[in-house]
Amino acid sequence: MRDVASALPLVVRDLRYEAGGVAIIRGLDLVLEAGAPTLILGPNGAGKSVLLRLLHGLLTPTGGAVTWALPAEEARRRQAMVFQRPVLLRRSVLANCIYPLRLAGLPDAERATEEALARVGLAGLAGRPARKLSGGEQQRLALARAWAMRPEVLFLDEPTAALDPAATRQVEAIVAAIAAGGTKVVMTTHDLGQARRLAGDVVLLLRGMVNARGPADAFFDRPPTEQAASFLRGDLVW
Repeated sequence: MRDVASALPLVVRDLRYEAGGVAIIRGLDLVLEAGAPTLILGPNGAGKSVLLRLLHGLLTPTGGAVTWALPAEEARRRQAMVFQRPVLLRRSVLANCIYPLRLAGLPDAERATEEALARVGLAGLAGRPARKLSGGEQQRLALARAWAMRPEVLFLDEPTAALDPAATRQVEAIVAAIAAGGTKVVMTTHDLGQARRLAGDVVLLLRGMVNARGPADAFFDRPPTEQAASFLRGDLVW
């Protein structure tokens, strides 16, 4: 995707995070490289969302290190993040998409915005107030805004958790297209079917630590740990 040095791999060593005296991430080790999407699975409370925020730099670790292949400031410019509930300005669809591009000083912001909105099927709604869109449309707008930034790494925090099946499939198609364009997608989900459809590899997070990791096909067909097998069956007790 780029003809310059990559921000990847991202190397995480002994990562720890505490809040209110509670350990949420506990000595986590992880390496993320360029390639197909990495899907992060785990039960509620496993630390998935917190981990993404630590990787993206929105939270400061209590201990350990998150190290990119480029200086942190440069690596940060190569990233984008989309949340479960999109953060939208009280502006039009077009303005929501173009504003961060102009703020970042990206060239051809207008053209990039038009292309991104067309890719996600929102070109015809460019003048509509963003906050009056449906939930699925709002998430597609958030993805368009991120896609227009041309990130090398895109973090997605359960982007379809509140969507109906049709909207979920639309978002999945957009995520797959972004990944096919060369962006490394790192995504949390509680939807095992979604992980099967999108993942190149899977990380299972339990109690703030990596319990298992492997290529998606092998992970689902031959779970690498007893806890992974229990999680996939839906009877994990932890």
